[in-house]
Amino acid sequence: MYKIRTNRGEIFETHGETLLQVLQSHAIYLPASCGGKGICGRCKLRIVEGKSKTSSFFGISEDEKKLGYVLACQTYPESDIIIEVPEKLITVTERISAAKLWLVEKPFKDNPSLFEPLVKKVSLKIEPPTIENSKADFENIRQTLNKKISISRKLVSLLPEFLRKNKWQITVVLTEKEIIDFIEPDTKLYGVAVDIGTTTVAIALIDLEEGRVIDIASCYNSQISYGDDVITRIIYAVENKNGVDILRKCIVDDINALINTVFMKHRDGKILYVTISANTTMAHIFWGINPKYIREEPYTPVLNHYPVWNAAQAKLLIEPNVPVYTVSSVAGYVGGDIVAGILASQMYLQEEISLFIDIGTNGEVVIGNKQWLVTASTSAGPCFEGSGISCGMRATSGAIESFSYNKNSDSFKIKVIGDMPPSGICGSGMIDIVSELFSEGIIDQKGKLIKGFSQWIKEVNDEQRFIISENCYITQADIDNIIRAKAAIYAGISTLLEEVGISEKDISKVYIAGGFGEFINIKKALKIGMLPNLPENRFQFLGNTSLAGAILCTLSYQLRETAEEIADKMTYIDLSRSKKFMDEYISALFLPHTDWERFKELS
Repeated sequence: MYKIRTNRGEIFETHGETLLQVLQSHAIYLPASCGGKGICGRCKLRIVEGKSKTSSFFGISEDEKKLGYVLACQTYPESDIIIEVPEKLITVTERISAAKLWLVEKPFKDNPSLFEPLVKKVSLKIEPPTIENSKADFENIRQTLNKKISISRKLVSLLPEFLRKNKWQITVVLTEKEIIDFIEPDTKLYGVAVDIGTTTVAIALIDLEEGRVIDIASCYNSQISYGDDVITRIIYAVENKNGVDILRKCIVDDINALINTVFMKHRDGKILYVTISANTTMAHIFWGINPKYIREEPYTPVLNHYPVWNAAQAKLLIEPNVPVYTVSSVAGYVGGDIVAGILASQMYLQEEISLFIDIGTNGEVVIGNKQWLVTASTSAGPCFEGSGISCGMRATSGAIESFSYNKNSDSFKIKVIGDMPPSGICGSGMIDIVSELFSEGIIDQKGKLIKGFSQWIKEVNDEQRFIISENCYITQADIDNIIRAKAAIYAGISTLLEEVGISEKDISKVYIAGGFGEFINIKKALKIGMLPNLPENRFQFLGNTSLAGAILCTLSYQLRETAEEIADKMTYIDLSRSKKFMDEYISALFLPHTDWERFKELS
């Protein structure tokens, strides 16, 4: 037995397990898309001190080896050791799950007949062949099912032994058209819903028989290494040899790692259906389709409605013929993630006019009701999801999620997710900080920190910072970045409203989506001019609606059809060609806005 100490202060014991297994048993999840076989090279970490034995260094360079990097899945301690846990971990979190459950439960409570997964488990009692009736095995199954159905070559090769081993009583998993697996009768059927965000990736493991979400996990999108937004990734894909394949491998590895993480806790079943929800560029890259023309005028995707391909074609490490459904897109810059969001919000069923805002890297906006839907996209950037900010992070343990400042005492209070010392700032915390500092005169209308107004303003390396803790701060560049992001969101909303000829006051409900959406303080978001100046009771937080919509599509054939109808119904407006948008954006680059009248009652 040896002790493992991490650079974060945790101490664990090992009894012959690999480092990966030890960390997983203590809810520290490294990416490991190969399931710990040592062939993906993603679970690397650094051994700072102590002896260990590593059987494979796949994906680790000679320079990294000299620094002490190993594959956690291939490394066994041979003494007490100290390890450095990587920053990019998979997060398995009830926080995300709680925000989604009512969204994915409500449609089925209102209409139980909606529950109809694409794959079903059917138990069959087959009549054994005889000399008099020597019907072929697969024809025998077809006759028992009383329907024409296909089967893969791999499965049909397993069929004769499986039938006879189980004495002609078998359980099959099938879609409307195909048998996709043979299973034991007590094997649970699982589906996976995937949200591929530009900055983060999230999945939900779903019980397809009971219609409930079992587990949720998320991680950063590894494509961040090749650019923060979809434009830079399209450029990378186009200008680099095998660029699409490289970006595709990043996202497929992320999804496989997430699937492996949640499935290791639920090995009583099989994953037999997958739904992908993503913006148009991410969906193209996931399927290995070059997104080149999404960036070039007239910004055309290769396709908006995707065939139902399979897991082998998707390169997912599950049964190869598992169906993989992709939520339909609307246009080059409004994807299936927004269609899934509209499905989850149910605004497409309402008479009243609603506004849907997805606060993510792309900042999509939809306005409408059951008669019409109009949409646009504006590049907000990834700052609210933790990228591009000095101490930015996702809304996970250690993130500052709220901030309040007292000018009289020049002091502040913070709330940290997990009630621990802060290690970064998530999106809701960023909004709070800028709002509070502006309200108390620490930053001016242009967002500039005013020297001498607070003891917490320090100059470090010729850079103004507001210091929150020893390792957590916000810089002048960070504040500028946040203001640009909020300006893009507000300008997109105001431009779209003008295009359809309605005012803010005509909006009955504002749905706010996004990974951190439910934790935004509305008053503070209004203070910085990020959202329409409407009464607080008109705003409703929905969290990650892309994932919620993907879950609904996984559980219901009818809702999948509805999602495709929503995509066809939406009218897309291209803001990049709008002078009005640029004027609105420039006006919104102030706190709260250059037009003070719009927000005067908030002062």
